[in-house]
Amino acid sequence: MKTRSQPEKKEVYVLQHENPKNEDVKFIGVYSSRPAAQAAIRRLSKQPGFSKAIKGFHIDAYEVDKDHWTEGYVTV
Repeated sequence: MKTRSQPEKKEVYVLQHENPKNEDVKFIGVYSSRPAAQAAIRRLSKQPGFSKAIKGFHIDAYEVDKDHWTEGYVTV
């Protein structure tokens, strides 16, 4: 008996940078792999501003075609 294989989970990697001095978050890009996002960090870390805040880079993996915010929100 043949069984259907589960579809492969696809992930993308979101690169952001947060300035520790003022909490300013910059959305850098979305990459198909963690190594591609890490390569972007290497490129950007030589640029003004980024070169003084290397630790501000963050890579987060997100599954494609999935809700990542599943609740409502309240405005205060």
